[in-house]
Amino acid sequence: MSIWGKILGLVFGFFFGGPIGALFGLYLGHRFDRSMSQDFSNQGGFNRFFANKGSIANLAVFFHAVFSVYGHIAKASGQVTPEEIRAASMLMDKMGLTGEKRREAQAAFAQGKENSFELEQVLVEFKRSSFGQRDILQLFLEVQLQAAFADGELHQKERDILYTVARILGFSVHDIERLLQQLEAQMHFHKQQQGQSSSGPSLSDAYNILGVSDSDDDKQVKKAWRKLMSQHHPDKLAAKGLPKEMLAIANQKTQDIQAAYERVKQQRGMK
Repeated sequence: MSIWGKILGLVFGFFFGGPIGALFGLYLGHRFDRSMSQDFSNQGGFNRFFANKGSIANLAVFFHAVFSVYGHIAKASGQVTPEEIRAASMLMDKMGLTGEKRREAQAAFAQGKENSFELEQVLVEFKRSSFGQRDILQLFLEVQLQAAFADGELHQKERDILYTVARILGFSVHDIERLLQQLEAQMHFHKQQQGQSSSGPSLSDAYNILGVSDSDDDKQVKKAWRKLMSQHHPDKLAAKGLPKEMLAIANQKTQDIQAAYERVKQQRGMK
C-alpha cells in the first residue's frame, strides 16, 4: 500500500496547522492511500494479469485498446468475417494469450464491435498511458492495419477508422498511406513464404517494406533500414515499456525488414 498520501498529509498539515494540523493531515492522507489501494485492487480485466509495479494501469489500458480497437475495425464493414475472427485468434496465439487472459482479450474484441464503443476515448487514454512514445504508438497502429486487411481487402469504412486512429495518435495521412504500402508488401512476402518460395521477397516488395524506391541511393536505403530496425527492435521497445506479449510482433517486423534489406543489398551489390 502507498504511503505518499500520509507523508504529504503530514507535511502540509503541519505547515498550515502545526502539530494538530499534522495529525489531521496524517488521517486524511491515510484515507487517501487506502482509497487508492482499494481502487486498484478492485479493477478487473487485464489488470489482474499484467501486475507490474508502476505500470499496472498502463498495461491494462494497452491490452484493452489493442483488442477493442481491433474488434471495432473488424466490424466496420458491417459484419465480422471468419477471416477477421481467425486473424484476431492468430494475434492472441502470437502473443501467447491463453486461459483467462485469452477470454479477456475476446471480451475486449467483442466490446469493440458494439455500436456504443467510444473509439476516441479509448485511443486518448491509450496514448496517455503510453506517454506518447511514437514507436509504441506506431506498432499499435500497424497491428490495427493488419486487422483492416484480415479479410484480404480494405473497405472504405475501415480506412476511415484507420485515419481516425492515426489522427488521434498523432500520425498524418501520409504516414498511414506509407504504413499501408509497407504492410501490403509484407503480406505479399508472407504469401511467398507459404508458397515455399526460396527467393525471398520480390524486389518491389523489398523496396516498399523499407519505404524507399529503386531511385534512392545506397546511403538512403541503408538509412531507411537502420531507422526501421531501430523503431521495431524488440529490446528497444521492451525498454520503452512494450509488454512482453507484444514482442513477438515486433520481432516479426524486424525479420521482414531485415529480409527486405538483404534482398535490396543483393540486387545492388551493396556491402
